Amino acid sequence: MAMTFRIAPSLLSADFARLGEELKNVIAAGSDWIHFDVMDNHYVPNLTFGPMICSALKPHAKTAAGVAVPIDVHLMIQPVDALAAAFADAGADYISFHPDASGHVHRSIQAIKSKGCKAGLVFNPAEPLDVLDWVIEDIDLILIMSVNPGFGGQSFIDSALRKIEDVRKRITASGKDIRLEVDGGVKVDNIRRVADAGADTFVAGSAIFGKPDYKAVVDAMRAELATR
Repeated sequence: MAMTFRIAPSLLSADFARLGEELKNVIAAGSDWIHFDVMDNHYVPNLTFGPMICSALKPHAKTAAGVAVPIDVHLMIQPVDALAAAFADAGADYISFHPDASGHVHRSIQAIKSKGCKAGLVFNPAEPLDVLDWVIEDIDLILIMSVNPGFGGQSFIDSALRKIEDVRKRITASGKDIRLEVDGGVKVDNIRRVADAGADTFVAGSAIFGKPDYKAVVDAMRAELATR
């Protein structure tokens, strides 16, 4: 079965002074999802967006034809549950968190799903995947960090490819429809390698927002994904 690929630009690399306009432009360029990085200056050494910004952007997260574009919220925060609920209320479609930031991973997953959102787990570059042995049946997304979280513009860590391969095997064995997303240093010249390792959803920040023509970058990424 052919894999469906999704490109998810990260607003972390957008021009914050024109955030609504940037959102519309990157959707017009052909993006599938919008990746929304939430940092608390506690779990990671940076501070970004809160639920109010997500709520303000939600009405604009749609194509020119009016089709909703999913908002993919990545929580780099500790504790998890209260803010996860706030982002669910703000219109998030996917909410993912780091297992080491939650005192009770399964409870946090259930809390997200009880709000009608899809739940995901995020794994840092040096973090083991052991928790998946217990919760893979309950989640909708697994996000592999291919940089250390906290800042945009970092280079891809090659050992992430082995982790992506491992996660793809676990997803296949589970028989579940789970997105395998990769975040960090993804760009036109390595997206094919990341896909070959097993990823189907690609977060791209500076690779898209750092260029003058967003559509040209998205199209180039899709062209790479179309090759074998």
